[in-house]
Amino acid sequence: MDDMNMQEMTEHLKSHISYPATKKDIWEACNTMSHVPEEHKKMFMDKVPEATYHSADEVAKAAGMM
Repeated sequence: MDDMNMQEMTEHLKSHISYPATKKDIWEACNTMSHVPEEHKKMFMDKVPEATYHSADEVAKAAGMM
């Protein structure tokens, strides 16, 4: 995933997801990003462990973005 898509994913995590959120909640929200290639969404979600997250920073950290 390039820096532009990573930045967009970070913004999406902050703006379009209500926390607390499960991995399933995050996946459903990511699927609304129709302009992001499926392979990028899958690559991102494969890095996110099953858990309940309380902030975008927690998700980013779990995905190795921070």
